[in-house]
Amino acid sequence: MKRIGLQEIEKEYKIQQYNDLYEKVLELIDNERIKPVKASGRNGKRPALYKEYWVIEQEEDNTVYVEELSYQLVPLISSQYYLDHIRQYKEDREWILLLNQYLRNNRAALQIMKSMNERSFEIWHREKFLKEEQGKKILKRCGISLEQLNLYETTEPLAYYVHTKSTPQNMLIVENKDTFYSMRRHLLSGEDSICGYHIGTIIYGAGKGILRSFQDFSLCAEPYMRETENVIYYFGDLDYEGIIIYESLAEMFREECEIHPFTSGYIEMLYKAQKIGMEQLPPMKKGQNQNVHGAFWNYFSKWDIETMQAILRNGRYIPQEILTIEDFQKGM
Repeated sequence: MKRIGLQEIEKEYKIQQYNDLYEKVLELIDNERIKPVKASGRNGKRPALYKEYWVIEQEEDNTVYVEELSYQLVPLISSQYYLDHIRQYKEDREWILLLNQYLRNNRAALQIMKSMNERSFEIWHREKFLKEEQGKKILKRCGISLEQLNLYETTEPLAYYVHTKSTPQNMLIVENKDTFYSMRRHLLSGEDSICGYHIGTIIYGAGKGILRSFQDFSLCAEPYMRETENVIYYFGDLDYEGIIIYESLAEMFREECEIHPFTSGYIEMLYKAQKIGMEQLPPMKKGQNQNVHGAFWNYFSKWDIETMQAILRNGRYIPQEILTIEDFQKGM
């Protein structure tokens, strides 16, 4: 309970005369709005008053909210959380009623999958309500999942260069921008192979960004890219981070397709690193996650694995940029 003094009561009720203050204090006590803090002592005046008082919190009548939760919400909205947390319901009520109205009057619209921002605006007239505001918390309190709203989260669109749309074809995901541009230049010059592989499409991975953008591959990729006989390769820096990106991507899509490391590209990197001297390789960024599961190594020979692992153990790595446009004509 909040504790207040006589001066606060005077200020609250704009009282100037002591007798008026005395009458107001007695009135508040009789109405069970305050009760004296006897330990504060009396003020020494006649008639005397205690110096401080506890403010008695008034119980609110929440009947209207309880009835609203119990009888006016559609069955899809669970009311239990808010029945147990009426104060929170009062804060969220505006948004819950909009959700309730949508589910009651526009339920058929859920049959069409829409983006998170589109669905958010459709329900609450705020496009970022789910992504950046309290929308997800409110859904959780209502016992509704994002899946029940039949929506999808958008990602950065895939950036890619199409050399040919003929299928089946080899598609190559490239981690870094410079290597992506160099490979595109190579194919635009009239070549159709990179490090010994015929490549139909190059996809820019943007580091870890590929883990987000590739989630929409089945929805957003061109039809020729989704042909099941296509083969997808991944090519990144030879460091822990690059290997983990590959393994994470391969694991995410193992039910749909097998994503292979671009072995000839990695081996070409390895040979070129040996040529310039392993001691000349740059140091690996500190703090990299080293939790490599091993799927990456399954595609290489024992000698290649030992050489690559020795580089990593020595705290060095091979960047993709070790290869230039002249190197793409080499390979298996």
